[in-house]
Amino acid sequence: MENIHAFVLPPNIALDEQLLEQFLRDNFKISADKNFYFRKLKQSIDARKREVKINLEIEISLNSPFQNADFVKYDYFKKQFTKTLIIVGSGPAGLFAALRCLELGIKPIVLERGKDVRARRRDIAAINKEHIVNSDSNYCFGEGGAGTYSDGKLYTRSKKRGDVRRILEILVNHQATEQILVDAHPHIGTNKLPVVVANIRQTILDGGGEIHFETKMTDVLLKNNKILGIVINNQTEILADGVILATGHSARDIFQLLFERKVLIQAKPFAMGVRVEHSQSFVDQCQYHSDDRGLLPAASYSLVAQTYYNQIQRGVFSFCMCPGGFIVPSSTEQHELVVNGMSPSRRDSVFANSGVVVAVNEHDWKEFESFGPLAALEYQKSVEQNAYKKVREAVGMSKEYVQTMPAQKIKDFYRSKKSFKLNDTSYQPGLLAMDFNDVLPKSIAEPLKEGFKQFSQKMRNYDEGQMIGIESRTSSPVRVPRDKETLEHPEIERLFPCGEGAGYAGGIVSAAMDGERCVEAFAKKYL
Repeated sequence: MENIHAFVLPPNIALDEQLLEQFLRDNFKISADKNFYFRKLKQSIDARKREVKINLEIEISLNSPFQNADFVKYDYFKKQFTKTLIIVGSGPAGLFAALRCLELGIKPIVLERGKDVRARRRDIAAINKEHIVNSDSNYCFGEGGAGTYSDGKLYTRSKKRGDVRRILEILVNHQATEQILVDAHPHIGTNKLPVVVANIRQTILDGGGEIHFETKMTDVLLKNNKILGIVINNQTEILADGVILATGHSARDIFQLLFERKVLIQAKPFAMGVRVEHSQSFVDQCQYHSDDRGLLPAASYSLVAQTYYNQIQRGVFSFCMCPGGFIVPSSTEQHELVVNGMSPSRRDSVFANSGVVVAVNEHDWKEFESFGPLAALEYQKSVEQNAYKKVREAVGMSKEYVQTMPAQKIKDFYRSKKSFKLNDTSYQPGLLAMDFNDVLPKSIAEPLKEGFKQFSQKMRNYDEGQMIGIESRTSSPVRVPRDKETLEHPEIERLFPCGEGAGYAGGIVSAAMDGERCVEAFAKKYL
């Protein structure tokens, strides 16, 4: 009998281990008194038709149980380092770059402006409860990067950029659930990812690497178009054989520093909009055609619409869908309003949310052209700060700090009126009824309206949902260019722009793969 088999089964069998075992015994005519072992290799949900099915790939053994997987052969303990790399940022790009350094005999020095993953929780709690934003420790900055407190979604389309399976196996070896190797759209969960991140940190330290928290890069040491090292906290120089810049999409001070030091950077298109929140039961009903999803996981959706504004085509799309999740404040400065979404591992919240955003291009940031390559960034800031200003004016000056978010029912958004009564929400700091036609630029608001109408044709009553804003950190508004072959900055030798912040990744797995690739590129040229 062959070892690997594919099946299409109803959820009540595919997702129940006892019923699945009985199905397999019946299918292969294996009696109850014979040894029989199986494990799932791949699992995906097909909800395109009214009757939901589960696609399974299963490995079967009639002889012996499967051994615990020993996925990747680690060799992180080479103590004789021949080169040193500074890695700026401890998000997935930075952490996986550091792990790859250890494998190749390069000493990684990881510098993180924020705090370790445990200490970071206090600053996140302060945003939710007291509306106080620590500009160096928040949902975006700190150990593990923005993804640590944003669901831990691991799905990526960037399969040509590296070995996706390898990244997932490394995560499993640091205590992520093995289920991420099976699911078509894997995730770890914001409640479990911090443990994985802390374990990766320990591997880096045990392997001879360094990690320094609350350590901000404040200058670069350049000589003859070559980077020699960096300055941290405005006082200490650190020299190295190269620098990997993996600072994430919100490190605006780093983009400003590069601009001032005449390091080539470029304005880059991104996307902006709002978070849309529904009840999870609404999404389940739309996707599974039933109020009772049974063993099925919380349903998600992915929607796209093509609209036009001023005769220019504008893509509107859902982004970072968080089934069974929460909306959280993701501002990195006090006087701005930004939201993101996250889900715990069980995705058991009664709410579902997704970013719904509009593609932003050079037509939008035209009035900011005087900022040169920072024009898109300044446009992004202006929208976030305008939202903050309008909310602050509405609540009055009695509150010193404000992370209350503007909110509006989608149907009221069509009619340009405040919502008389807002829906229940998962957003802890609170909502304020406002008209997003006054909060968002018209080039964002008008395409959103048309996009919502198209979405409602695909998911009936989608426009009963509630808008919460601003969703603006979809990707970096700045690209730090690099050579396609060497991955090195085209003008600065030994500088390797990396991950989401440099414009070369879009999520945990793609950023992790990019971190590995940058180390490999450094090693190929300089080791």
